[in-house]
Amino acid sequence: MKQAEQLTLPLASPPDLTELFRRVFSRLRIKSPITSIDAQFHPFAGLRSTVSVRNGALRARVSDLLAEASPVVIEALAEILLARIFRRRPSREARECYLAYTFRPAIRTRIDAARRERGTKRLLPPRGRHHNLEEIFHDLNHRFFHGEIPPSRLGWSHQFASRILGHYDSGHATIMISRKLDSPSVPRYLVEYVVYHEMLHIRIPVERRGQRRVVHSREFREAEKKFPQYELACRQLKHMCA
Repeated sequence: MKQAEQLTLPLASPPDLTELFRRVFSRLRIKSPITSIDAQFHPFAGLRSTVSVRNGALRARVSDLLAEASPVVIEALAEILLARIFRRRPSREARECYLAYTFRPAIRTRIDAARRERGTKRLLPPRGRHHNLEEIFHDLNHRFFHGEIPPSRLGWSHQFASRILGHYDSGHATIMISRKLDSPSVPRYLVEYVVYHEMLHIRIPVERRGQRRVVHSREFREAEKKFPQYELACRQLKHMCA
């Protein structure tokens, strides 16, 4: 029996971004004297998009991860970007539309994959001069998470960052801790608290609340308070960042 041939349909071509941005610019009735608009897709390492204006020329670069999105989604992003640079407030509809698209599980998976493939994460080894991040991670995983947090790449930052003492990157499955904490004057429990905070980001996903992405939800805050020296650690870190 002859196998039936499968009809393949051509993929829809990406929209003309320049024309799309020009249309949104006109719809918003922006008074700024713009002489030209150039908008292109760009292979960013994530869902990043930029817009700038110089000498009357508007230049926009949109993540190519949005190339397959519907024109409605890209128009929503165009409105958000144009509103940002011309100091306007984008409409609720634009924010809702764009946020709903970027929160789709399939899109989040593509974003993480692109960040792994295109981006790099430079870390110092987890064994520092005074604190061992791998040892701390495994101890916390056993004490607070029943060993259920998957192994992550751990390391110290290259810079002595004072404002961002820890960061979890879901795209690279990486926990980075500021080298400022790898000091004999910093007690172990303080490093443990920062690592514990970043491990919570692995356990508790980001929530959507209206038009916002809530990174530190109520569930996150309640779990954070279960760390034994929570209040003392918060006070010391606040003093350190100041």
